[in-house]
Amino acid sequence: MAQIENEIRQLKDEVVNMWTLVRSQLQKAKSAILNFDKDLAREVVVREKRVNSYELKIDRDCENMFALRTPVAIDLRFVLAILKINNNLERIGDIAEGISKLVIYSENPFSEELLVRSNVLDMLDVSFSILDDALASFENENTILARSIFKRDEFLNEINIGLVDFTKEYLDEHPEEITELLYIFSIIRKVERIGDQVKNIAEEIIFYVEAKVLKHHYKKE
Repeated sequence: MAQIENEIRQLKDEVVNMWTLVRSQLQKAKSAILNFDKDLAREVVVREKRVNSYELKIDRDCENMFALRTPVAIDLRFVLAILKINNNLERIGDIAEGISKLVIYSENPFSEELLVRSNVLDMLDVSFSILDDALASFENENTILARSIFKRDEFLNEINIGLVDFTKEYLDEHPEEITELLYIFSIIRKVERIGDQVKNIAEEIIFYVEAKVLKHHYKKE
């Protein structure tokens, strides 16, 4: 195996490891919401430093590959895609940390009715689904699977669009839950951004495999 092929394999493994860590962070953030587990939420905040360290390590490895191996064609597209995917994963880690901080700040647990009617848990489940499919697409170079993410991201967008109306309706019915409602409002805004980050990742996978640039294409549609 050529040296550059070996380094690309190592770089891919590093990204998969970061992916796994970020998903774990997001899963713990969801559990913290569901169980109002502030200790678990604090664990997410502390472990965010590991996500940041991964990002810096991957960035450095990409820079070294540019400087020492001068990749071309698909290898070049791969390294360029990794730089952006790495950034998107780090941002998802930031979002998981932000969600966890909201759990820490809240004085009262979120009621079951609020969690169900707000669809926040469903949104998180969809986020896990598209994040997992993006990983499978990345590992197997499956651009069909990558394209399926764009449609499912619309579910997150639709809930986010209706968030203001839901907030007013729920507040009229449960004025005593205003603080918890505002925290859920903020969490939903953050979860919607996870969909945007995963969609960006899917675009980079398609760029890497097919040499097609989809940036802004779906926004126009």
